[in-house]
Amino acid sequence: MRKILVLNGPNLNRLGTREPAVYGADTLDDIAARLHAQAAELGVEVDVRQSNHEGHLIDWLHEAADAGVHAVILNAGGLTHTSVALRDAVAAIPTPVIEVHLSNPHARESFRHRSLIAGVCKGSISGFGAGSYSLALDAAARL
Repeated sequence: MRKILVLNGPNLNRLGTREPAVYGADTLDDIAARLHAQAAELGVEVDVRQSNHEGHLIDWLHEAADAGVHAVILNAGGLTHTSVALRDAVAAIPTPVIEVHLSNPHARESFRHRSLIAGVCKGSISGFGAGSYSLALDAAARL
């Protein structure tokens, strides 16, 4: 069975309570539960992880490549706009990575308009709330 790794970066463990007007009322556990149900329908397996530490995300990207993971869905949170190291980790692996965001970064503060990782990702999905993950999973399963 094809495996899709879903990586979530800093502060995403606070979903549901963190700025619900921006990020919605769903918790990361809510999103993960929906992804597991959707994955079963798509005939894929998902592994959903979260870390507030950049190095964990980089290690998990390397692990995905070494384990032959089919695709990675990555919500890097604020690291999207700041982390050259995370960008380099995405660029260093052959595994396709789909960037995902709950909100539309281009409709927010100007510092969020630039993604350091978008240029090395297979694609980007943003602005659809928790549905962004569902769209990304559908795309990843079709790769």
